[in-house]
Amino acid sequence: MYSKHLLKKMYTDMLVIRYAEEILVEPIIKGEVKCPVHLYSGQEAVAVGIGAVLARKDYVFGNHRSHGHYLVHGGTLKGLIAEIYGKETGCAKGRGGSMHVCAPEAGFLGAAPIVAGTIALATGAALAASIRKDGRIAVSFFGDGATGEGTFYESLNFASLRKLPIIFVCENNLYATHMPLQDCRAANNIVATGKPFCIPSFREDGNDVLKVYDLAAKAAALCRAGKGPVLLEFMTYRMRGHVGPDDNVQGCRTDIRPAREVAIWKGKDPIEALEKYLLRRKIYRLIELKQTRSSVARTVKEAMEFASDSKYPAPEELGYYVSKK
Repeated sequence: MYSKHLLKKMYTDMLVIRYAEEILVEPIIKGEVKCPVHLYSGQEAVAVGIGAVLARKDYVFGNHRSHGHYLVHGGTLKGLIAEIYGKETGCAKGRGGSMHVCAPEAGFLGAAPIVAGTIALATGAALAASIRKDGRIAVSFFGDGATGEGTFYESLNFASLRKLPIIFVCENNLYATHMPLQDCRAANNIVATGKPFCIPSFREDGNDVLKVYDLAAKAAALCRAGKGPVLLEFMTYRMRGHVGPDDNVQGCRTDIRPAREVAIWKGKDPIEALEKYLLRRKIYRLIELKQTRSSVARTVKEAMEFASDSKYPAPEELGYYVSKK
């Protein structure tokens, strides 16, 4: 059902995201990284599963936690790390930082820290694709917190009204910043949000990359057949804090995640789950998994060294790339 090439690529992509996130932990703690960094560890299966069904020409928009989206959808590892360090070689030339990664040349049109801020932009991109009839689809990644914003509902309504080729992807990690989902929604029913707008809506395990892939393929097919939009809700969990590496466990500083809950979700690690599948199906031998891990770790380390060796933007260039009337 799944080709060896696809399975190996998805596994490698998930490792790249995880290792890139985890190599930043110590520099963040030491204060070497100055910008806020929202780590994606634990949610890799969503970005990778969705990315595996998209074409390079498709439009993708992220949010404040979008390192994974950027890497899967054409962004370079060196460009990501350098951007987080504020270096000139970063994907936004060091001007944007962690929450403004972009790779427009590859269809990843950008991320932004404004909650739900890119949902309407993705809807606009889908409208453009519909008008041009160019076969593109748009994907909007957002968290459960964004479903409390009016822009989300307005975009659903407009997209449904115009039958736009867009996939709305909610990565539900159960917390809106530090607030549990049950404290900000009357019911855990984000998937039902599309029903009043006559939008096909589906919920799936966001820590199972194969289930993500299967559902994403179904959604993409609907959109390409003119039967969009589609709303997908993936249940997942961030392994790190809302911002930075802090584990955010009750009794540790001021956060509210119960230790038992964190432990349960760590037992659902999407990378470990895929490894078990690959070994069971004899796609990889154990030694090959270890070799792949070592290879990815070297690549990530090289990207970190590249960022370290890169220069900061010159002070006299502070006003560059700023719109002036």
